[in-house]
Amino acid sequence: MKILVSLLLFTSLLFAADTPPVVNLSVAALQEPTQFVRTINIAIILGLLVLAPTLLLMVTSFTRILIVFSLLKQAMGLQQTPPSQVIVSMALILTIFIMEPYAKKSWNEAVVPYMDKKIGYEVAFEKGVQPFKEFMIKNTRESDLGLFYRIKKLKNPKNINDVPLTLLMPAFIISELRTAFEIGFLIFLPFLVIDIIVASILMSLGMMMLPPVMISLPIKLIFFIVIDGWFLIIGNLAQSFK
Repeated sequence: MKILVSLLLFTSLLFAADTPPVVNLSVAALQEPTQFVRTINIAIILGLLVLAPTLLLMVTSFTRILIVFSLLKQAMGLQQTPPSQVIVSMALILTIFIMEPYAKKSWNEAVVPYMDKKIGYEVAFEKGVQPFKEFMIKNTRESDLGLFYRIKKLKNPKNINDVPLTLLMPAFIISELRTAFEIGFLIFLPFLVIDIIVASILMSLGMMMLPPVMISLPIKLIFFIVIDGWFLIIGNLAQSFK
């Protein structure tokens, strides 16, 4: 896992460089060590392209936001609206908004000093990962983290620096899934009540052949508009991250 984060850090350094990377796939002898580094830059970029979706899901707020939006869509009974592309884009934008302070801290404390040659690779890596570890630990339940410590049969950590990413990331994902489902349950309740009321009214009127969804859907939409649903959900969802 250390390699994954290292790829992300050094790809950021690569794009921030003053000169573009030089790709040289020849088998000729290298004259300088920097030539080898420039040659493997393309491999780092390709590796990041493969690992970027996993990193996005594992160390940011993207998972919780996307699940909540998907559950909201199901609760309202909407099939194609809003489209999946819109939901994913909204989740990505909110993730950037929430993770911006941590990314800035990582950039200022790790990437910038490393580019200025004030710190080495190991120090840059530790400082670059630290803000994201703080975010994950704040939003990870102790019981979930303890589960993986018991599986590995390891002693409890003394501080945040002693928590390895190989244990923190799966614990963080489990906590995010639980929190997302809890929020989704609370979102489902009012729409479920509307469905029950509409179905009961139609049955009492003897209109059993009329699908309740045809009546409940517009009621759900106007209810969502009246309470300013997007404002409430996005606001409370953003504040749910510690």
